[in-house]
Amino acid sequence: MRLDKYLKVSRLMKRRTVANEACDAGRVSVNGKPARASYEVKVGDLIEIAFGQRNMRVRVAAVSEFATKENAAELYQIEP
Repeated sequence: MRLDKYLKVSRLMKRRTVANEACDAGRVSVNGKPARASYEVKVGDLIEIAFGQRNMRVRVAAVSEFATKENAAELYQIEP
């Protein structure tokens, strides 16, 4: 699954276009490297997202095309 779509489905970002713009601006990295929106997300990847002054690190636990609001958080684990 594409990185921008994963960020939207997992509800880490509200819209796919916002996720795409964040990737283009270099605010999203996967496994320590800046990632493009077209990057293929795999289970075990470490995604880092810069939200202004705050950084968020999540580990991909599952990849799913669809997720409800209740089980969207099961797609990732927040890393310290």
